[in-house]
Amino acid sequence: AVTAVGAAVAGAVGQLRFGSGGIEDSRQAIGALRPATPVPAVPAGADFASLGTPTFITPNADFYRIDTANLLIPRTAAESWSMSIHGMVDRELKLTYADLMNRPLVEKTITLTCVSNEIGGELISTSNFVGVPLRDLLMEAGVQPGATQIFTTSEDGWTCGTPTDVVMEPDRGALLAIGMNGEPLPLEHGFPVRMVVPGLYGFVSATKWLADMELTTFEAAQSYWLKRGWGEKAPIKTQSRIDKPKPFERVDVGKVTVAGVAWSQHRGIDRVEVRADDGPWVVAELATEVSTDTWRMWRADLELGAGSHTLQCRSTDRTGATQPVERVDPIPDGATGWHSVIMTAA
Repeated sequence: AVTAVGAAVAGAVGQLRFGSGGIEDSRQAIGALRPATPVPAVPAGADFASLGTPTFITPNADFYRIDTANLLIPRTAAESWSMSIHGMVDRELKLTYADLMNRPLVEKTITLTCVSNEIGGELISTSNFVGVPLRDLLMEAGVQPGATQIFTTSEDGWTCGTPTDVVMEPDRGALLAIGMNGEPLPLEHGFPVRMVVPGLYGFVSATKWLADMELTTFEAAQSYWLKRGWGEKAPIKTQSRIDKPKPFERVDVGKVTVAGVAWSQHRGIDRVEVRADDGPWVVAELATEVSTDTWRMWRADLELGAGSHTLQCRSTDRTGATQPVERVDPIPDGATGWHSVIMTAA
């Protein structure tokens, strides 16, 4: 699993329920999750895993992790969990885990990406998330005009600010998620309840171990990363990555298969191109698209002579925007640039 842990403590640690007692029992007691609206099976042509590149659905154990606020994972049993949606709403909405389970559950296939992902990085994964549509809950609470931010707090004190208008888009598909890949959320991925918002980087959307939700404004409350110079609104940028060949790998001279992934959540990938040594771009074969909210696998064959070669890739989304070549660091709202791999044919 890809893991990154920050040591900064967001506060409120003394009030948390840390420890190992009974949490796995609580997860197991929930059993298999059966959404009223399941996703279709992933089509056979959705990946090129036979080449040794990632499977379309990331196993829970391999799903990337970014834990920022505390080195200890909060541990709350499902039966003890509760949360309220309050602030700039007409009606405060109080929720328990049982309340969520008793609502019609939906399942969505979503690719999540971390804003700190470097060009070519592995902080991206795809899962079938099960939960309750967040837009429905907010409509039930009655979001008041001017409430520009959904300010959420994790059980470890970490805070997150999500643009309200994005979550309220009818086709956005944001969830209060309680499951991943058919089972209750793993503890390290937010059990009992987390937020998932397609198309936004995790630092403005993916609160794990969800404890509180307040409708407010960006002027009235600043979240953990906003205070540290990161962006206020952070749509995921169009990106692509070469997974095969690996850096410094030696392959046979002749036809070489280059393969990888591309992503542009909520816009979709229209085209991926790859080239060697600043030569002409070759349009890659795209795997079957599952949805615009997920990554898309690609492959292409290049003829390579003996020697060292530099491979590059770039992708274009459905709006017609192609990745810029300029390398930009992840801060404040995500990296840009073309991924390159140096390898040898012999």
